[in-house]
Amino acid sequence: MTLSELKFIIAVAHEKNFRKAAEKCFVSQPALSLAIKKLEDELSLTIFERSRTEVAVTPVGQLIVNQAIVILDEAAKIKELAKVGDNQLSQPFKLGLIYSVAPYLLPLVIPKLRQNAPTMPFEIEENITQNLEEKLKKGNIDAAIIALPFDVMGIDVINLYDEKFVAVIPVEHKWSDKKLIKTKELNDEKVLLLDNSHCFSNQVKEACPGLNKNSEVQLGNSLETIRNMVASNLGISVLPESACSLRYQNNLVKILPFEEPAPFRRVALAFRKSSAKKNAISVIVESIKDLNIRGFNT
Repeated sequence: MTLSELKFIIAVAHEKNFRKAAEKCFVSQPALSLAIKKLEDELSLTIFERSRTEVAVTPVGQLIVNQAIVILDEAAKIKELAKVGDNQLSQPFKLGLIYSVAPYLLPLVIPKLRQNAPTMPFEIEENITQNLEEKLKKGNIDAAIIALPFDVMGIDVINLYDEKFVAVIPVEHKWSDKKLIKTKELNDEKVLLLDNSHCFSNQVKEACPGLNKNSEVQLGNSLETIRNMVASNLGISVLPESACSLRYQNNLVKILPFEEPAPFRRVALAFRKSSAKKNAISVIVESIKDLNIRGFNT
């Protein structure tokens, strides 16, 4: 059994086609087919069921493919460790962030990181949680800032901060004289939320279950779009507190806190347990925690 053979079975499982898998692995199709047959003979089992029209992974074959992915990932860490060496803070770090965190956290934490790790370049990617999870597992990013829960095999998380949700209403809304509102009061309102691919909307719906039953929900593509839709008197919304700090305030909208216990989210840093950049990860965590975040009102 070799790493090349494991690479071949992963490619075939992904492509469901021996020719395409061979092209992806830069080998001839006969060489790839021979290597996989050799591995099947060595293990005394069938990894792939072959026919003229398709290739299917057997149940036990899928288990082997899953383990092959883990093995190749661990093997890649040897090269990563050698490359990083003892100088992690001088190597590029690829950090992913969910859309509802990135624009509000980055302006504060990047200057802090420049102080704490001045020679560590950062590559930033904004994406939805599902995509960040895949990129993290595949090693395309080194860590991701996400909202919990985030229970993924092989991934560790470190809690960063808790952040309350707040209601956002047009300045001339009937609630304009209120100081606090209850979550159930949203139920009869037109509520503007991000589309369902964003975990933040799912968290809002979990915290305010009546939204799924009684209110009219209209979707937007970003929190800033949502804020402007509220300012245009199209409805109300629920935003993370960080999106409503002084630097993001709009004179056409009013921020209303929720009565306690207010809905909130827990933001965390996720990274592979096998990561070779634990020192860099620690610096990022410390830099964020040093901000002493409470709605980013600093």
